[in-house]
Amino acid sequence: MAVLDGVFREEWGRITAALIHQTGDWDLAEECAQDAFAQALRRWPGDGVPGRPGAWLMTVARNAAIDRLRRSRTYRAKVEELAVMAGRETGTSDDAEPDGDADDGGVADERLRLIFTCCHPALAMEARVALTLRTLTGLSTAEIARAFLVPEATMAKRLVRAKQKIAHARIPYRVPPASALPQRVPGVLTVLYLVFNEGYSASGGDDVIRRDLCDRAVALTQVLAELLPDEPEAKGLLALMLFHRARQAARVDDSGDLVTLEDQDRSRWDQAQISLARRCLEDAFAARRPGQYQMQAAIAGCHAAAPTAQATDWPRIARLYRHLADMTGSPVVELNRTVAVGMADGPAAGLALLERLEAGGALAGYYLLPATRADFLRRLGRNEEAADAYAEAARLAGTSPERRFLNARLAEVRSRDAGF
Repeated sequence: MAVLDGVFREEWGRITAALIHQTGDWDLAEECAQDAFAQALRRWPGDGVPGRPGAWLMTVARNAAIDRLRRSRTYRAKVEELAVMAGRETGTSDDAEPDGDADDGGVADERLRLIFTCCHPALAMEARVALTLRTLTGLSTAEIARAFLVPEATMAKRLVRAKQKIAHARIPYRVPPASALPQRVPGVLTVLYLVFNEGYSASGGDDVIRRDLCDRAVALTQVLAELLPDEPEAKGLLALMLFHRARQAARVDDSGDLVTLEDQDRSRWDQAQISLARRCLEDAFAARRPGQYQMQAAIAGCHAAAPTAQATDWPRIARLYRHLADMTGSPVVELNRTVAVGMADGPAAGLALLERLEAGGALAGYYLLPATRADFLRRLGRNEEAADAYAEAARLAGTSPERRFLNARLAEVRSRDAGF
């Protein structure tokens, strides 16, 4: 049922967040949310979609929680609290029709609490990412495991440990006080950025893009930007994601092979998303508190503004990367800056910067380092050296499309060197 898919994406996080807050039981909240969607799948095709599907689902999920909790003396107080919120007594028949106009309990604030709890710094980063995807987007354990290329059993243990850590360490289910937000928001943004980045440029597997991960990261970041309207970096991250997602359709061809930015069909870029990204970035910059995500979004905006690859403002992109490198100290950012300098000032200038970066050793084993070196050498006509670098990059690449692309470039420079 197509409409239920959209409602699932919109409402899952709201419902689980509310139930976690009301029951304190993460597993129970997920099970009752699943029950509600299962009932919708059975009933909506015949009965029709309620006028307020989210409220209908919330009522069903809350009633399911009451029905389960009332069997346990331990949770008697929780049952009474949930019954009041549901607007009925606990003894009401299980067959009662869900109230489509039931109050949603201010669930938007609950989602914000849930985001900060999932992304608490006491949890390991991989646990934060997994727990955020499970509780806020409804991805199954198996789906999360596939996305991050780990066995399902490993991901299941990771999720269990994360929930146990929250319980045992008594991590509070709340939004941090205003004084602590500046320290906590960057960690939340990092989790959302990692989810999107894994979707946009997968670390392994047969597909370079996992659109579902991208879409879920965008949806969560939209929630965060709405709930924290005074946080410019949330808007900056949203703008960055939208700029990148606007190019998704052009990043691979019909065979699933990678298409470079230079060769992409720009008519396939989603201009509506680009316009929305620009508005988000303008709102972020209006706060006059620049940050790394705003800077990355500005770089992506430069690419989006160029009608052709040749019209790209590479000098400005190189300057923006310099500012970003100063902010982050990231060697990956420095690598990207070498590419921009190589495009603005020529491959020799880029190669000189790259050699200094290689000497530092911070990017050893990162496939884009030899791939970038190979591209500079190819453009300089040093085909034999370029071939060695492409071969190294192909060995290190994590996805099949990336390896195919690099091997195609390897064949190209070898044929040049052979004089064909």
